[in-house]
Amino acid sequence: MQLTKEQSSIIESDGNIKINAVAGSGKTTTLIAYAESRPKNSRILYLAFNKSVKLEATKKFKSKKLFNVDVQTAHSLAFKHIVIRNNLEINSNGYKNHELADILDIQITSEPLAEMIMANHVNKFTSYFCNSSALKVEELNYADSISDKKAVAFVKGNYSYIKKKTREFLAKMNTGEIAITHDFYLKKFQLQNPQLNYDYILFDEGQDASPAMLDVFLNQNAVKVIVGDTHQQIYSWRYAVNSLEMVNFKSFNLSRSFRFNDKIALLAQAIVDRKKHLQPELKFQIKGEGKPSKGEQKAVLARTNLGLLTKAIDYISEKKNLDGIYFEGNINSYTYADDGTSLYDVLNLYNGKRKFIRDPLIKKMSSLEDLEEYIDKTEDMQLGMMVELVREYGNEIPNYIKQLKEKHVENEDREKAHIIFSTVHRCKGMEYDSVQLVNDFLTEEKLKKVAQQKDLPDLIKQKLNEEINLLYVAITRTQNKLYIENELLPENWGENEQIVLLKRKERESEDSIKDLQLNKFEEKAYDIEAIRKKHKSAYAPWNDELDRELKFMFDEGLSIKDLANHFGRTKGAIRARIQKLYAFEDL
Repeated sequence: MQLTKEQSSIIESDGNIKINAVAGSGKTTTLIAYAESRPKNSRILYLAFNKSVKLEATKKFKSKKLFNVDVQTAHSLAFKHIVIRNNLEINSNGYKNHELADILDIQITSEPLAEMIMANHVNKFTSYFCNSSALKVEELNYADSISDKKAVAFVKGNYSYIKKKTREFLAKMNTGEIAITHDFYLKKFQLQNPQLNYDYILFDEGQDASPAMLDVFLNQNAVKVIVGDTHQQIYSWRYAVNSLEMVNFKSFNLSRSFRFNDKIALLAQAIVDRKKHLQPELKFQIKGEGKPSKGEQKAVLARTNLGLLTKAIDYISEKKNLDGIYFEGNINSYTYADDGTSLYDVLNLYNGKRKFIRDPLIKKMSSLEDLEEYIDKTEDMQLGMMVELVREYGNEIPNYIKQLKEKHVENEDREKAHIIFSTVHRCKGMEYDSVQLVNDFLTEEKLKKVAQQKDLPDLIKQKLNEEINLLYVAITRTQNKLYIENELLPENWGENEQIVLLKRKERESEDSIKDLQLNKFEEKAYDIEAIRKKHKSAYAPWNDELDRELKFMFDEGLSIKDLANHFGRTKGAIRARIQKLYAFEDL
């Protein structure tokens, strides 16, 4: 293929360089051309963001007969140097909080569940250290990585004990007393200051770099190339950093997107321009030169698991004619937290069925309110999402999940799915024929409201910046049409042949979820009062009189929306109650 001027200037460059590449700008094509132009006997390392990207990149380099290119992820590289050479045992799933509390003999009686809260922070501090470039735990202040008031208060009140137990945990892994984690062998790799036998190293997705791996990369004698998109940084919550802003390499740009046309590019530009509320000096340009895709597969993208599952449930509840659906990353991963906690355990806690709870952490809770208190003090957002789902759909969750799984196609049939559901994090780097956005992203109105606050902490600014990035990434997944709400668009933007406005009736069920999620910059995202304020009788028990009234009004033909307004409850709660009263399988 014929290269653009921007691509040619990169390929003809010498020395260390960094490339800021907008979404769909052909960065992989550029890196392949860069590798092709280097001496045939040169040793090249391509560092991929994750395993799926690694597999795809390996195919592409081999198809070009570039057998001198070694494709690795940071962890696969560290695994070869640390785990295999030293025959170390790995705990692939990491340590759950209850396991860590036992291993480290965490004993603290200042408040209920204190041991579990403490173990959670030890786990996070360990991850923070292992992903950092720091040589010692003492170089970091873990409290700086937390924003929730209750969590900050707990950490500051117990900081020396958290640090002590974090060091004990690291020491036990280092001596082989317990199996090591993936984060730990990456850290051990960095601390050994390895010298890798490559002439060129290409570091992809540099906007979400592990500081530990970045430190390894920068200490190599090879020619170094970093490529990424500053405005696609969405993993700072995993302690990733934007390496493009941290190196003084010669800078290049790939500003032309071949994924979509200028209608989408102009919107993407306008979304990124919202960062001027946080950093007035911002400069950004993207041009859309793609031809609209003729495919018919639609992706529904959400900011959160909660928003995504809510929209998926809406689809099956409204009897939409779906030939098949697919969830990026496997549907089961949306009902389990990273530590293995199941949505069904949270549901059993909600119902008081403690004997059916399997997860040791949830077993220690006497009520959902206890779990919410734990969430407050740990900033465990995944558990927070599960609580919201249980509050919203209650005992209808198993039925809804069952229906979703019945319509779900296998990985090999992904391309046959009528609709693909995904969070933005799971569809990073992907593209779809058309995209519909769930209404759970940060609006400009909310952004301005928060950004205007005096002395806004840097951590909150960083989170707001990343919220804008999430919307930018979501919008730039489409190759053709974008279905979006007016509320998410810039003022007076309007429709065109590429941007389709969703009607109000298509999004009302998401309003309460959106309100909850975006309140996280002013209060916690899972605040029950936020729902109760909007739905006056939310979570109040049903009784015989209310059931009779509900049945009468439903039989009279009132809509779910009207019933929700009348009873002061969410649409999900009304739908769930009707299904129970009438034993409907699909409402």
